[in-house]
Parts: sequence; C-alpha cells; structure tokens
Amino acid sequence: MPIPLGRIAGARSGDKGGNANLGVWTDTRPRYDWLAAYLTVETLKDLLPALRPYRVDRHDLPNLKAVNFVIHGLLGRGVAASTRLDPQAKALGEELRARPVEVPADLHP
Repeated sequence: MPIPLGRIAGARSGDKGGNANLGVWTDTRPRYDWLAAYLTVETLKDLLPALRPYRVDRHDLPNLKAVNFVIHGLLGRGVAASTRLDPQAKALGEELRARPVEVPADLHP
C-alpha cells in the first residue's frame, strides 16, 4: 500500500540563483538504501511532473543518508524575477514528501 514519502523521509528545498536545490534524507541505513535506489532523477520527475522540462542533477550523500537534487533553471533568473507561485522553491520538498510511493512494509514507520 502506498504511503506518503514524507512518512519515512525528510526534505528541504530552496533557491540557488535560478536553480532549485532539493535535499531528501532518511533516518536509517535500510531506508536510505531504498531511497537511493528508488529516487532517481526520472522517478523525481514522475513524482513532480513540473520538473520534467528541466535538467536535474542528483548527488548522493550516503554518510548523511541523503540525496540532493539540483533543478537547473526552475526559477528562471532567480527569486526576484521568478513568476512561480513558489519563487524560492521552498515548498518543493513538502510537495515531494506528500507524494504516495510504494515503500517496502519493513521500512514503514
């Protein structure tokens, strides 16, 4: 049964000039191993379709049990010029955490 990703993962997002930064982390090694295998750039774009047109780079941070994504150009020329409802991309992490995903039962909270 799908559960919101936020039940097992935290997230924080924000602006870096015209790019958005999205960090996602977990609290245990088994959850991180699942997250690192599951949350690819393509899966992120499936979960957040508005990101599909943008180049996204993923950076693995295994010692922190985290992955970080940089979404290039999402904010145009930056916060002051962005026409997005969320011009600083602060809600991007919570939008991702709200998405239902298939998580193995042994990793459920």
